[in-house]
Amino acid sequence: MSKTKNIDAQVPDCPIRNILSRFGDKWSILIFYTLDQHGVLRFKELHRALPDISQKMLTVTLRTLEEDGFVKRTIYPEVPPRVEYELTARAQTLLPHLNGLIGWAKENMNEIMECRKESQK
Repeated sequence: MSKTKNIDAQVPDCPIRNILSRFGDKWSILIFYTLDQHGVLRFKELHRALPDISQKMLTVTLRTLEEDGFVKRTIYPEVPPRVEYELTARAQTLLPHLNGLIGWAKENMNEIMECRKESQK
């Protein structure tokens, strides 16, 4: 299924399925966080900051975030072309919520990892 399609066409008005699922994947929040920390980045700089993401997945995720108005892509008419990515005003309004989630994850990670170890015994 294409990442840019609605997750559940049977429930098109559900914000959880159709909005949150677009940036609640494995990479989007990390891209938000990285762009928030570094500001404007070129593709290779962003890829270096997230070394475990493939170029294809980074491209797909950036396109999806751009499509939803979270990331602005600027192409400069140079040889070779220079492309930069930055968060939009819409993304800036989401950052306090994501930063809260990131902070919660940092605070609770050790205990969650311990629970995982216990459940594997």
